[in-house]
Amino acid sequence: MLFELVPVKIGLGLLISLCPIPLIPLVLGAVLIRERQVGIVIKKFGGRGLAPARLIALSGESGYQADTLAPGLHFGYFRWQYRILKVPVTVVPQGEIALVVAADGAPVPADRILGRVVDCDNFQDARKFLANGGEKGRQLGILTAGTYRINLALFAVINSANASEHEMGMAQLRLHRVEPDMVGIVTALDGRPIEAGEIAGPVIAGHANFQNAQAFLNGGGRRGLQEQVLLSGTWNLNPWFVQVKQVPMVQIPIGYVGVVISYVGQAHVDVSGVEFKHGDLVELGHKGVWVSPLYPGKHPLNTSIMKVELVPTTNIVLNWATRTEAHHYDEKLSSITVRSKDGFGFSLDVSQIIHVGALDAPKVISRVGSMQNLVDHVLQPIVGNYFRNSAQGCTVLDFLSARSQRQTEAAQHIREALAAYDVQAIDTLIGDINPPAQLMQTQTDRKIAEEQRKTYETQEAAQKQRQQLVRQTSLADIQHQVVGAEQGVTIAELQANAQVKQATGDAEGTRLRAHGEAEAIRATGTAKAEAYRAGVESLGSQAYTMMQLMQIVGDRNVRIVPDVVVSGSNASPGLGDGLLGILVRSLSNGRQEQKAT
Repeated sequence: MLFELVPVKIGLGLLISLCPIPLIPLVLGAVLIRERQVGIVIKKFGGRGLAPARLIALSGESGYQADTLAPGLHFGYFRWQYRILKVPVTVVPQGEIALVVAADGAPVPADRILGRVVDCDNFQDARKFLANGGEKGRQLGILTAGTYRINLALFAVINSANASEHEMGMAQLRLHRVEPDMVGIVTALDGRPIEAGEIAGPVIAGHANFQNAQAFLNGGGRRGLQEQVLLSGTWNLNPWFVQVKQVPMVQIPIGYVGVVISYVGQAHVDVSGVEFKHGDLVELGHKGVWVSPLYPGKHPLNTSIMKVELVPTTNIVLNWATRTEAHHYDEKLSSITVRSKDGFGFSLDVSQIIHVGALDAPKVISRVGSMQNLVDHVLQPIVGNYFRNSAQGCTVLDFLSARSQRQTEAAQHIREALAAYDVQAIDTLIGDINPPAQLMQTQTDRKIAEEQRKTYETQEAAQKQRQQLVRQTSLADIQHQVVGAEQGVTIAELQANAQVKQATGDAEGTRLRAHGEAEAIRATGTAKAEAYRAGVESLGSQAYTMMQLMQIVGDRNVRIVPDVVVSGSNASPGLGDGLLGILVRSLSNGRQEQKAT
């Protein structure tokens, strides 16, 4: 064998020495691959043919070769046997990814759509890819930012430069960015089917937030909606593997708590206790109503598999009236129509104030489902039926007059009824009451009369006050006169006392004089009586009386004979004569008086 090679070497050396310099690379089969190039080798002939459905040769078969030529000078690739394709290296810019499609390899199993990731130095070692079971078609693996020497005969690399040629958008090949205060809801496009009865795939550990697709599949990842979410950040995601929809974080305002109703998670295990019989509660991460509420703040929740019911922890005012509060829970409520004992129908407005504690909020939601259901299915019948029943036990006017009592009784009844639903009834307030018009007119007239009476009493009191003021003013004005009068009274009293003393003296003198005069008169009378007694004894009573009479007639000038004497038998002539005589006498006396004057 050694003897055979010697002539060959001698012949080759002789051939090189005899060839012109420009033809030396051709003679030697030399190929130069530059730094930014990759040499793809195509063997034109020699060796056996490729197996059916194979594109890349691993054992020297004719066709595209798995191994590529690195930068440098290579010999033995004679042009009549080999064709060398010099292609640029693959560059993935910063902020982008590149997708890969394999033209050769094992078929992808029917339960998957993407070729699995195998050890092949990021698709730079085609031989390893095929030897390790790399699969044909779209690949789970992606190329991140960097420079790669890839055999483009086996792999088609899709980047932003040629995205449109593969019916893809440039945005799909950029790093996926989840904005601040947002949550990425992930849907996996490959993996095992989701188990029956579930709506999302479970959380799988160790796949770096869906950036390591093969780890996701190896861990039992499911195809479809995922329970796990992506938080704010930038992620290397394969758009053939996952799709991401961004939604805002769940924000719980001040004055509220959020009750989480989860449709996925671990098995349902009730932790509400035996006393809570109208619903059930579960720990965080389980299916059902979570026992712990979410407090004010922002929470990265997957709203595709969870529902958050906002529950106000401040006092809530509900109006059975025409007005509606800002929370709109009482939007469907209206004035309560009732009928009284005497058969009259009337309406009344009611306001109910309630409060739901933060720790009681999950119980309330577990029991009734939502705050609106609490109002519609619990509060509305409790409040409405109480007032209807209460109104039937009294007349309209009694209801009006005992409004305060009705309100107190209603508050107590509703408080006890709502306590069974873990809701605190703060107060119950009766607003406008609208009785029949004719009854209202009677009540109005009565009220007007009462107010008028009060007005009159007020006016009377004012008049009395005014009179008192005038009196006090007058007293003030005559105060100096009062002082003078008081001094005058004192002087008068002194004068009166003096006069009394003087009168007392005068009276005493008069009494003494009267006593003396009386004694004198008594003595005179006694003497006259003695004289009369003596005269009677001497003359006799009849004669003595006549004598005394004649003495009196003489002393007093008493006329015994009349001035005019009327006589005659006929009364009429005698009366006329008498009158005529009187007239004549009167005239005569008148003349005598004139003469005398």
